Parts: sequence; structure tokens; C-alpha cells
Amino acid sequence: MTGAEAIVQVLADEGTGVLFGYSGGAILPVYDAVFRYNADHASAEGREPMPLVVPANEQGAGFMAAGYARASGKVGVAIVTSGPGATNMVTPVRDAMADSIPLVAICGQVPTSSLGSDAFQEAPVSNIMGACAKHVFLVTDVAQLEATLRTAFEIARSGRPGPVVVDVPKDVQNATLRFDGACRLPIPGYRARLRAVEEARLDDAACAAFFDALMQAKRPLVYAGGGVIAAEAAVALRVFADAFGLPVTTTLMGLGAFDSTEPLALHMLGMHGTAYANYAVEDCDFVLALGARFDDRVAGVPAKFAPRAKFIAQIDIDPAEIGKVKAVDWQHVGPLRVALERLTRYGQGRGIRPALDDWHAHVAALKRAHAMDWDRANPLIQPQAVIEAINRHARGRAVVSTGVGQHQMWAAQYFDFRAPRQWLTSGSMGTMGFGLPAAVGAQFAQPDALVIDIDGDASIRMNLGELETVTTYGLPLKIVVLNNSGDGMVRQWQKLYFGRRFAASDKSLHKKDFVLAAQADGFAWARRLDDKAQLESTIADFLACPGPAFLEVVIDPDAGVYPMVGPGATYAQMITGEFIASRSEAPAATGAAPATSMF
Repeated sequence: MTGAEAIVQVLADEGTGVLFGYSGGAILPVYDAVFRYNADHASAEGREPMPLVVPANEQGAGFMAAGYARASGKVGVAIVTSGPGATNMVTPVRDAMADSIPLVAICGQVPTSSLGSDAFQEAPVSNIMGACAKHVFLVTDVAQLEATLRTAFEIARSGRPGPVVVDVPKDVQNATLRFDGACRLPIPGYRARLRAVEEARLDDAACAAFFDALMQAKRPLVYAGGGVIAAEAAVALRVFADAFGLPVTTTLMGLGAFDSTEPLALHMLGMHGTAYANYAVEDCDFVLALGARFDDRVAGVPAKFAPRAKFIAQIDIDPAEIGKVKAVDWQHVGPLRVALERLTRYGQGRGIRPALDDWHAHVAALKRAHAMDWDRANPLIQPQAVIEAINRHARGRAVVSTGVGQHQMWAAQYFDFRAPRQWLTSGSMGTMGFGLPAAVGAQFAQPDALVIDIDGDASIRMNLGELETVTTYGLPLKIVVLNNSGDGMVRQWQKLYFGRRFAASDKSLHKKDFVLAAQADGFAWARRLDDKAQLESTIADFLACPGPAFLEVVIDPDAGVYPMVGPGATYAQMITGEFIASRSEAPAATGAAPATSMF
């Protein structure tokens, strides 16, 4: 078969359910092979086995593939052309790398004879992508194509997941090869390291050391990150936490790893985490970090993070993360689910149950005294009210994607997440424009789920063209734009630290009519809400719509995201705002931000 046909057959062999991509000259052979494969393998009802979803922009294709991967746990696939097609994929690839998302990006390339000649639509993909992907392959020998693509999937999903880019010149796509059906590239070093990590197990001595420390602790807690979700370890975490009575707080990427409605749940910690989670971290004397990396949004001042913790334990699949930011007293590099199950069996088998009644009472008191709250008397619509209204209908079961900014933090704070893969957001990269295309990918991954994109007026502008993609494919996606006429998070920092000089962040003079834009792209249900009295009824009508629905909500432009741990500050110095109780006087948030600013 041809190289292009081999690519498509490998995609089918790897269980690819949906493809996302935009065509172009250098990738046309693959697109033609996809078309023929789907025509030859369509069901009696005409259903294609690997539908190709075409976005408005290649960046949209990358984020759709990432949204699909985040919502399904499978490897997402994006196929784009050379030159600008490939460079438009750089941001989604880096975003997937930063959040450990399994992705395979297949890029067309100019013929091998033209490489390095500045040919039409040529870009040095290997050089560009090498710095932001888990691995990059340039295939110049058609005999290596099948093995390379199969290996790309292996690398993308194994160990710590990540994006792999395969750059395929057009002549390699057109050349013929003998299809093997199972070949892989010889990558002995990677496989040996991976095998050592995957086969790592906790012995009795390691388990005993862990529980010896736990039994001496009076205030232990679990700090769970996105690695819990990537490892499919949420059930194991719940069983472990219940078995030993440990409260659980999660990172932004870890939302859904532990049911946020459970009594032991502390919800999110960090820069905009709940006040009670952050205070619990201040008070704890034992930390178990699971699939979490002590990043700057959580451990802003590492030396002062969990200052009373006498023992820190860490489990991760990536040895590079162990002790990278915070020194640890106990560690294990290996599969998280297996490790948690082993610890649970060991502890239960020996009747270990820490006496934590006082700690549980303390945590419950923190949750009561420092509960999330907002300006309920304000005549303007408050963004938190919008999220709470949607959450009452969704009951923690919706799949929620977001852009980046204040709306992202409000969604993280006020939605309930009862299971993994319900929360899709650009965490480490913080990429505006992520929310809408990621929601499209999630809807393809979970076609029967309620998928909601919570977006901001500035963030959704970045990939607004994907509104048409929603209606083109008839997706029942629900899109909410919280419009505060500007870059809200930037404005909040300018208000606090830059003397209210709103440089380039005030969009109040812009004339974008989002409802007209949605209607122009085919949304039959598209409304603007600016009356607080109509909030509940409008949300109910919006969510009841059986097809695509678009809701713009004009919110209070001065609404802020609180709590907030300012630059250079500790959790003890957290700014809780006017409506969340603080247990100490936070420092004045005025003047210039320190040079060690977290933003």
C-alpha cells in the first residue's frame, strides 16, 4: 500500500475514533486515503469508522484532539498540512506537553528532495516542535513509516503521557511499502526505562516506612494532581482516602480525581484555591503528593509551602518530578494506581487506621468558617451566580471546558466534579482560546454527555471561528460567555498591583456582538442575558435546549477572583476578598508586584 494508506490503517489499528485536521497540499494523499478508508468501511447506515472533523484553524484541530484525549483517556489525533498548518499546531502541542496529554500530530511536509530549500509551505518542524513535544519524528524512508507511527502512539500514551509529532514528506506519503501490521521502532533505552518504572512495586519495608510516618501524624492530607487522572487512579484514591480517613485537596488539573462533594474533599488548593484547602495545607503535618509537581501556582514559595509538615511523601510516574521543587522524605516512582492499591492492602491487612477525629473536626470547621462566597446583594450579575445556577442543573456530572482567565477560576471554584475527565482546561500553558475547540473534541469523545464551555469574552475571541464547527457537526454543545468587557484576570492584577492602569486589557470600546456572531454561525438558540432577575429561568432554558446553544452573560466588570495568593506571598497571607472570611489580616495588595511574580 502507499505510505498514506499505511498511515490511515495504523490509525485504525490504534483504535482512533475521530480525526481532527485541516487539509493542504502536503497532506492531501493522507486526506484522500482517509476518505477512501471511510467509504470502504462505512456501516450500513453510512456511519464512518474514523470521521474527519474539519475546524476553522489548525490550532482548533490540535485543541479538539486534546479535548478528545482529555475527555476519553485515548490518544487524540490531529492531521495538518506543512508550513503554516504545522506551525499553527505548535501551541496545542506545547499545551498538551505541559499538561501531560497523549496526542499524535501528523504533519505533511514538502518532498524529501526539497527539505531545507525554503520550498513553498516548508517549515522546520523537527526544530520547532522538538522543544515542545515529547518526541518528534521526521520520516524520510517509507519503509520506516508504519513502525514510526505505531511507535509514536506507544510513546504518546506510555509513562508520563504527552504529544508526539510525526512529520511526513509528501513523497513518503505517495511511495509504496509492504505493510507489516505490528512493527515498531527499536527504542531499547526508552522501553527499558519505561519497563523499570512500570514494574516498580512497593515492598513491605517501603510500606512500613510510609505507615510509620502516617501513624505519627495528627493532621495528614493528600495533595492530588492531574497524574491521578492520567493514571486512571481515581477509584484507587477514593478507596485509599476512605480506608485511612485522609482529607484530599486537588490541583487545578486534578479536579475530578476525587469527588468534590465528599466530606473528605477540600476541593482545589493553590493561588486561587479554596481558603479552607489552603489553610488546611498550612495546618497539616503530613503531605502525600500524588501525581502532582508542586508547581508555582500551588507552591508559590516552595520553602513556605506546608510549613508545618514534618513528613512529605511523593508518588509519581516521572522520576524527574521527585524532589524537583520540594524535598521529600519518602518517594516511589511507579504506576500510581498500583501503588495506592498496594498501600491500601498493606494498611488494611494490618488493621491500620489513624485516629484523626480531631483533624476531621478541624477540617470541617475550616470548610464552614471559610466557605466560598461572593457579592450576593450586588444588582449586577455575578459570575459565581451563573456557575452555581448551571451547577445546580448539572449536579457534578457535566463535562466542563474553559478558556483561560477569571472565568476559568470561577468555574474551577464553583462547579462540582464527581468523576475524572469532567474538567478540561489549559493548566500549565494557560492558553486562551482553548475552551471552545476542546469542548468540541470532548463532545465527540462523550457524545451523550452534557458538555459546557465556560468562556470569557476575550478568551473565546481567540478561536471564535470554531462556533461554526459546532453547528456544522450538529453538536449539542452549550457555550457560555461571561462578558466583563476585557481581559479580566489581567485587569485584576492591574487593579491590585499596577495602579489601575488598564493597559490593553479594557475591551469596553469593542463592538463585538457575540449573539449575532453565534447566529451567523448557525446557532438557533443564542441569547444575551443582562438582567439578574432572569438568570435562573434563562439558565434552565439554555440547558434544556436539545441542540447547540450559546449564552452571553453580561457580568459585573469589577468582579474579582478570590481567594488569591499574591506574588511572593504564602497561604497564610492569602487575600480572601470581602466575602470570604480570613483568619488573618492579609497584606495590602497595592503597589508593584515583586520581581518573583507568579504572573
